[in-house]
Amino acid sequence: MKLRSLRARLTLIILPPLLVISLVAAAWQFRTTTDRAEDIFDRGLLSAALAISRDVALSDGDAISSSTQRLLGDTSGGPIFYHVYAPDGVFVTGYSTPPVLPSVLSDGPTDPQYYNSTYQSENVRVLRYRDSTVVSGVAGVFSITVWQSAQVRASFVRDVLSRSFGVIMLLVLCVAVVVWFGVGLGLRPLLDLERAIAERSPTELKPIRRAVPAEAQGLVNTLNTLLDRISRRISSKDEFISNAAHQLRNPVAGVLALAEAVENAPNPQAAQRRSAELLLAAQEASDLTNKLLSFERASGTDILRSGLPVELGAFVRTVGAAFRQQNPHSGVELVYALPSGKVVITGDPTMLHEAVLNLLTNAIIHGGAGLTRITLELSQDGSMATLVINDDGIGIRPDRHIAALSRFSQAGGGPGSGLGLPIASRVMENHDGRLELLESVTGASVKLTMPLAS
Repeated sequence: MKLRSLRARLTLIILPPLLVISLVAAAWQFRTTTDRAEDIFDRGLLSAALAISRDVALSDGDAISSSTQRLLGDTSGGPIFYHVYAPDGVFVTGYSTPPVLPSVLSDGPTDPQYYNSTYQSENVRVLRYRDSTVVSGVAGVFSITVWQSAQVRASFVRDVLSRSFGVIMLLVLCVAVVVWFGVGLGLRPLLDLERAIAERSPTELKPIRRAVPAEAQGLVNTLNTLLDRISRRISSKDEFISNAAHQLRNPVAGVLALAEAVENAPNPQAAQRRSAELLLAAQEASDLTNKLLSFERASGTDILRSGLPVELGAFVRTVGAAFRQQNPHSGVELVYALPSGKVVITGDPTMLHEAVLNLLTNAIIHGGAGLTRITLELSQDGSMATLVINDDGIGIRPDRHIAALSRFSQAGGGPGSGLGLPIASRVMENHDGRLELLESVTGASVKLTMPLAS
């Protein structure tokens, strides 16, 4: 399940690392507290052993002072038990049976020895301390054993850790609350932006002018760019629809008039003659409709992402063959100037075919009666492929280049829809290329430039 709330996403991004850090801190606190408790309680045992050793020496083993008894009664939260015996193993004072010394520890004179053992089925912490002294005239090393229940230090550790863990959990909870409401406050400008966009009408495509955080400024800029492109696209489509309706009005009116003329023909011969004119008018209207559809289809922008490799040498010859089939009686010679190596681009073969074929057809339609040859010259310049289509017709004056590239406009009048060059220009733009009308001494010269396939 995907999280739809940005606040929840940010909270889940922030809190898990915080919890991990808290767990690490808790583990560190546990170890530190355990080590500290062991040190504190072991020092308590050592203090008790030293106090007992002193009292035994002072009282010849007869009594333990009241201050030492208070120390033994409640040291670090629990009583301490003790046992003292003389060098000859004779019991001196304390409890009669001390915890058993582990076999791994030495029984000789050593430094204080700490170990864990059991006393009356209870786990205890034990200190064995050996001290040279004189008691009742007996000199030697006396053994003093003190011990305390392990539960005392465990309770101490548990109490300290519970408080520490409580503080850590309270801090995590406070941070979670602060993050939750803080993120909400941080997202408030974006929510205001969302409401402002939602209140717009479908026709309101003006750029967004609102104060937003720096992190969201890129999003707003991208959205403004998109709104601008949509606005220009809608304006272009409105203009196209208006021009298309205007251009189709006359052909449709002509078809209707010829249809009425056929219906009202006085005799079969007149009907047949007018039917031929009706067929020609219908073909012209159909050609104009197809050109309009081609121009609109050429407005796609994802050609390079979904395009196919196109080898331009073979492609140019294929378009030339199609041109020959469509114009078998034109008498115009096609001359190919192609490189020996392959020139490959990425694109839409269908749209490229239609663009180049439109240029060849334009040469036939507008080249005049003196047109005899069309040259297709393909070359490669760095990372670009160039195709120049040149003819020996009447050409296009430089001051009419802009009109020739405009929709529904022609450089010198005559038949045609005025969409051939605009369609080819739009196809080149969608291939990250361009179409240029070059100045030529004789005829018209059109240059197509496209990037090579990477």
